[in-house]
Amino acid sequence: MKSAPAKYAILFFACVLFHILGTWSLPLIDRDEPRFAEASREMIERGNYIVPYFNNQLRLDKPPLTYWAQVASYHIFGENDFAARLPSAIAAALTALLIFVWGRRVGGERLAWWAAIIFTLSLQTFVHAKAAVADMWLVLFMTTAHWAGYELLIDSNRAAARPAVASYPQSRWWLTFYLALALGFLAKGPIAWTPLLTVAVVIIYCRDWQVARRFKFVVGILLTLVLVALWGIPALIQTRGEFFRVGIGRHVVGRSLMTLEGHGASSLGMYALLLPFYFVTVFISFFPWSIKVPWLVGKLWRNREAGVGALGYNRTRVDAYLLSGIAVVFVIFTLVSTKLPHYTLPAFPLLALLLARHWHQTAADGSRRSQFASIAIAIACVWISVALVVPPMLARFFPAHQLFQVSRESLQPNMQFAAVEFQEPSL
Repeated sequence: MKSAPAKYAILFFACVLFHILGTWSLPLIDRDEPRFAEASREMIERGNYIVPYFNNQLRLDKPPLTYWAQVASYHIFGENDFAARLPSAIAAALTALLIFVWGRRVGGERLAWWAAIIFTLSLQTFVHAKAAVADMWLVLFMTTAHWAGYELLIDSNRAAARPAVASYPQSRWWLTFYLALALGFLAKGPIAWTPLLTVAVVIIYCRDWQVARRFKFVVGILLTLVLVALWGIPALIQTRGEFFRVGIGRHVVGRSLMTLEGHGASSLGMYALLLPFYFVTVFISFFPWSIKVPWLVGKLWRNREAGVGALGYNRTRVDAYLLSGIAVVFVIFTLVSTKLPHYTLPAFPLLALLLARHWHQTAADGSRRSQFASIAIAIACVWISVALVVPPMLARFFPAHQLFQVSRESLQPNMQFAAVEFQEPSL
């Protein structure tokens, strides 16, 4: 029997290998990948690790954590497409590892494996773990905060649903919770603070105000703000406040109230029509496991009479927490005007845990042997085939790739190279 560290290592490195397959075969695509990759390269060139630039212009769309990760990757593997995408693969693998450890504490090792596999093999994870963007880092730190919040809410000595494993001091979970909120902000801004809303919803629903004291919200939020300010204040000084005006004003407030870059509703009627957007696209984003979502909803509905008492330490309380986290993410992005299918990706670790928990429970209670392992292996084989076959086939259709192939023999180190009046279609 393998030790816990050995299992963690196997899961982590298997996920990294799974996610990096094919990342070297496809040029950087869409708007965001080239912008992140180039901004990280210019960060090295300028020696300025506080404020990112793109084509010598301030790039204030996102905080710097993703750029820092790409810079580290460039130093090790060189400035190339693979190195730009590797940090996302690592973040996705770390998220799967967190889900596994959290899952063990929720319902045992088998459930933990199922949850980690469900998350890893869902379509949006498969796509964004291979993309040179900030989303997987946001998912990682939001998952960390959600797990820490769960541990603070559910007493480790009384949670009936948790196996007998070592518990940790509340102070450690408290620090982890607010540190994750700070790092999540540095990954993609204030949306990383939604775990605070998850905790608030559960506390209000359970009507136990004593548990709120464990979070020490005022002190914790101040700690988070101080940690963010270590980067934020120098960034505001260097940009004379532009980072706040553009990063928060345009890309948070503006994205919420109006459509950015053509993604979302351009009128009130279209906004109302798109309200169910994420409740429909989840069947694509969470594919193939979304096939089980109607079954999961039905099972939860049938079990609704069990309810959640006033902080009654029972199995349904785990469901209440996971459901609250999922609902908070979906509701927030449902109300935001700008819409893209992957915005709800931070809810997928919670959805994976919830689905694994009930699927595993049903399999354990039934007489028929579960087919989960066979299904997971088949799905993994399909995704591996897609990763190895599709990118090389698609690469030759990208004008940027064709341009590079034609000009590569003429390019020399430190040569200035640009495309004039060239515009590649965006996804």
